Amino acid sequence: MPARTRKTRKGEPFSIRLSTPTDELVADEARRSRRSKSSIVEELTEESARMRRFPGIGFRDEYPRRRPWVLGTGLDVWELIDVLESYGSAGAVVDDFPLVTERHVRLAAAYRDAYPEEIGEAIAENRRPANELERLHPFVRLGEHTR
Repeated sequence: MPARTRKTRKGEPFSIRLSTPTDELVADEARRSRRSKSSIVEELTEESARMRRFPGIGFRDEYPRRRPWVLGTGLDVWELIDVLESYGSAGAVVDDFPLVTERHVRLAAAYRDAYPEEIGEAIAENRRPANELERLHPFVRLGEHTR
């Protein structure tokens, strides 16, 4: 998530004791991702708190590109918000996307309202002009429909 890539002020240090199985899971993930155990615990804690705050939101992909998505739709939050902004109403989105309900749209909008910078950055990244994408990724050839 973009919010994690920025420097944020850290809270006061404290210690925790994890059960042996949980500690092993965290240690395995730290080894696999070549990150510290505390960064793994911080990521899992933040995602868990967000999922509890917004039931129906999950996270996918690998760190540091993890992103929130709306369970049951296949769409990332930013994708659903981008569609909502294009269509202008939740009803229009629901009419065109059979797997998307009004609750999904409200959930994505609530998440966006809580984390507007994160969702705005993802939408802006997706809207990069084709010539900029070709400059950044010269090995990729974009089709005419993306121009």
